[in-house]
Amino acid sequence: MIRINQIKLNPEDQEQSLQMKACRILKIPPEEIAAFSIYKKSIDARNNRVKFVYSVDLELKNEEKVSDRQLSHLIQRVAPVRYDFEMEYRGQKRPVIIGAGPAGLFCSLILAENGARPIVIERGKKVENRVLDVDLFWKEGLLDTESNIQFGEGGAGTFSDGKLNTLIKDSMGRGRKVLSELVKAGAPKEILYLNKPHVGTDQLRKTVIALRKRIEALGGEFKFSEKLIDLKVMQGCIESVITDKGQYLADTVIMAVGHSARDTFEMLNQYLQISQKPFSVGVRIEHLRKHIDAWQYGQAIERHQLPAADYKLVHHCTNGRSVYTFCMCPGGVVTGASSEEGGVVTNGMSYYARNLENSNSAVLVNVEPEDFGSDYPLAGIDFQRKIESKAFVAGGGQYYAPVQLFSDFRNDETSVGFGKIKPTYRPGTKFANIRQCFPEYVSESLIEGIEAFGKKIKGFDNDDVLLTGVETRSSSPIRLERNEQMEASIKGIYPIGEGAGYAGGIMSSAIDGIKAAEIILKG
Repeated sequence: MIRINQIKLNPEDQEQSLQMKACRILKIPPEEIAAFSIYKKSIDARNNRVKFVYSVDLELKNEEKVSDRQLSHLIQRVAPVRYDFEMEYRGQKRPVIIGAGPAGLFCSLILAENGARPIVIERGKKVENRVLDVDLFWKEGLLDTESNIQFGEGGAGTFSDGKLNTLIKDSMGRGRKVLSELVKAGAPKEILYLNKPHVGTDQLRKTVIALRKRIEALGGEFKFSEKLIDLKVMQGCIESVITDKGQYLADTVIMAVGHSARDTFEMLNQYLQISQKPFSVGVRIEHLRKHIDAWQYGQAIERHQLPAADYKLVHHCTNGRSVYTFCMCPGGVVTGASSEEGGVVTNGMSYYARNLENSNSAVLVNVEPEDFGSDYPLAGIDFQRKIESKAFVAGGGQYYAPVQLFSDFRNDETSVGFGKIKPTYRPGTKFANIRQCFPEYVSESLIEGIEAFGKKIKGFDNDDVLLTGVETRSSSPIRLERNEQMEASIKGIYPIGEGAGYAGGIMSSAIDGIKAAEIILKG
């Protein structure tokens, strides 16, 4: 197969012209092409001159017509990357998977495709019911601690922007497998080639349901609104899992719990080796989408229909901390993501169209185990809870979030009115001094970082830029230790995904789940 890189089109050009451009580059007639596909698509907006940049793959009837002399970094011979793992499950007992987030779902899928008939236990509800509980929380501040943004089918990513990018190398085709299965389940086909693919919360909800139905059709079984409460271990091996509704004999248990399952971690701390892990805390920052779009595209935004712009920024502070943007949601909203009573947690969410008035992102500061003030393995959770509790009090209760203009955050003053940017957080907001929720080094780092970002994106640090507190669940504060075979200190238990401390996002979590399934099937 031949791959051609760096084919550029103007925004007004039609993608159908790609094939003719490829033929001209290779100096072949169109009838020589047996198959043609887009491998990658990105946007180059440098110097306010927007171009769409493509890599395309061609299967030719006679590939020898492309001589070695034509090959370069722009024209390459490549082998197709396909996921072709297949191995019949030989276990005597059905594997049990705890958690139906990306890691749990894709581990289940691979096991089900190979005859394992997994049982998936999820403490939250299926998507159809979960959406109703989340909407009720956003409208009235009535929190269901077992069905919310953090808990339920699809995991926390179901109510997010649905980003599908990953830095993991994909020589085995696992990432391609994830994207292909999502497309089969109804996700837009363009996620197969976009440089920064996303699905959006509206599309993800439908996709997750289709994935569940496919797993069920292959013999898998889902147990919703059922929570793991204990394990039964004999001579260092898992014998069964105990839930609030029953007991399941199992010699293979995949721990795919999300990083908000704090009570589960407290129980697991009796059995497994758990270590502290660095994570990050901060705020959600909101700008008008049109301002971020104008920074990215310049005057071209007025001439062409272009996707909502994103950004990814990092700054190393004078105090040794790092500040960075995370989970940027173009044309999205800030959401209430609490899962425990008496705590305020924020997250970001976009629909597939990304066409709402504001764009938002988390702005986070790294915290280390030495900041937790204890050697207790779950001390990072306590660190999170203190910040979330302070935010709850600052918001006045009912899960309202504290909000503050950046100028007032910098001056250590409570805001009294909004500028051009209005909050999108639900259930509601209250003006408060968010600095009082954090250790001072976090607030100082946020100020320095946002001001530094203002030098990269004009207006990023304007006085009326809106901060909403607090963001504490960007990654897991713990790691469930495992060996090279992904097995915990108890034989038969496999900690996977973001909650276990081994992934960061939908794609890396799903890939971690696939790897675990392969190891289990290989025996």
